[in-house]
Amino acid sequence: MSRIMRLLAKFLILTVMLLGLPLLGIWVAGYPVNDYLEFPPQTRYVRHAPFSPLAFVIYSLLIAACALPLFIGFLRPSPQNLSITRQPARPFPAWGWLGLMLGMVAWIMAWTRFSWFTAFQPHTFTPLWVAFIVVINALGYRQSGHCMLLGRPLFFLMLFPTSALFWWFFEYLNRFVQNWYYVGPELNAPEYFWYATLPFATVLPAVLGLRDILISSRWLQQRFDYFTPLQLRHPKGIAAVILALSAGGLAGIGIWPNFLFPLLWVSPLMIIVGLQILMGERHLLSHLTVGKWTPLMAAAMAALICGLFWEMWNILSLAKWKYSIPMVHRYAVFEMPLLGYAGYLPFGLQCAVVGSLLEGVVPANDTEAVGS
Repeated sequence: MSRIMRLLAKFLILTVMLLGLPLLGIWVAGYPVNDYLEFPPQTRYVRHAPFSPLAFVIYSLLIAACALPLFIGFLRPSPQNLSITRQPARPFPAWGWLGLMLGMVAWIMAWTRFSWFTAFQPHTFTPLWVAFIVVINALGYRQSGHCMLLGRPLFFLMLFPTSALFWWFFEYLNRFVQNWYYVGPELNAPEYFWYATLPFATVLPAVLGLRDILISSRWLQQRFDYFTPLQLRHPKGIAAVILALSAGGLAGIGIWPNFLFPLLWVSPLMIIVGLQILMGERHLLSHLTVGKWTPLMAAAMAALICGLFWEMWNILSLAKWKYSIPMVHRYAVFEMPLLGYAGYLPFGLQCAVVGSLLEGVVPANDTEAVGS
């Protein structure tokens, strides 16, 4: 099977599972299907469980247990015999300064309410994140002499439509749990589609651009290039079990949203990686067999850092989103409840997986590593 055919097969299976299974679940349960297909989404029909101290503690312990080995990696001293060549820093490029100025202007306009800017006030998210993308590419160029914008322009441009499609999948899954909702101007369906699609298109370029900076970080390489190897016995059997659990979880996500809402963030990742393992392809976890955790850590950290910027810029914007997280909605940092930031970690891995899939069909123009 050719590389493109394999990609199409994975995309078709992923699409059927993500779109079909949640809808099938609520249909079997007798829920009103039309509520979940409302567009633009306006009605809030999912009733979330109130805050539970016990649930907060349990989720906190689970997150800490998953992250503990990685915190150990951060804290451990770098190996004495590991030598990583430091690249000489280059001047920050002029186009990076232009991006920085655009970002500052967009930030000011997003958080102020000038009467002459009223018509444009709801649309500040896209220029703000375009500026962010330009600046991190400039920082990457300064650090290593490489960046997607200059070194791989076709790949860079293709990330934008891919990102829009990628995030629309999450918007669809959110219809079954309603963990976030938007406030802003009232729009009809075509207006809402374009109003949302443009900012959605900036997600992957932002996360993967920042991931490129982190993946070439000497500090991260020293701690995670030779970390603990992770050997999976019977990987295809594990992949089959993961796919089965993902299918069952997606079918139930709309029926038990108070308990299965974390699957929104992990199920696409589990499906893609599971399919790659079953097809005998390299995947996100391949590097872990030799203890090379740097790509994984860089992707997770990039999404978390971008998440902090997303939530910070969102807090005082006119058109914005708010959260409603069952059982753990406490201690908000900007709009996001504290434990909600854990969702950015698997989200970063999904961004890396999608980037590596796109790289398989869009030829690279240099030797820069962007795959997972």
